[in-house]
Amino acid sequence: MIQNAEEFVALRTSDDPDEYRRAAHEPATEEVWLDVIERYPEMREWVAHNKTVPLTILEILSVDPDPDVRYMVASKRKLPRELMERLARDPRESVRARIAFNRSTPPEVLRILLSDPWPDAAEQARRRLSELDASG
Repeated sequence: MIQNAEEFVALRTSDDPDEYRRAAHEPATEEVWLDVIERYPEMREWVAHNKTVPLTILEILSVDPDPDVRYMVASKRKLPRELMERLARDPRESVRARIAFNRSTPPEVLRILLSDPWPDAAEQARRRLSELDASG
């Protein structure tokens, strides 16, 4: 378990592949994640990248001013529908498209993206809905 913000930053910036993997896969407490977000804003994207990060932290990061952070949140499969809906209406095209590509995005959220002004997001939503209809 990652014990504090400094440990997470050290793991994430390490040249050692094992340490780098720990940053992506080991859990930390909500307090540690909040500390990383507050004191190391350049690490927010990597907090969202962690496989065990809690939904409460993803909720915070889903409204982050950095679109790269929101993009990383949009790639998470464990997002609740409400959070996916928020990201499907994100001002950044790449974030909306990432929701369309997310294999866990439910049909009702994909339908929001059908009328997306960015053709890539709308087309991917259409493709995913067709796949879901075909599978049954």
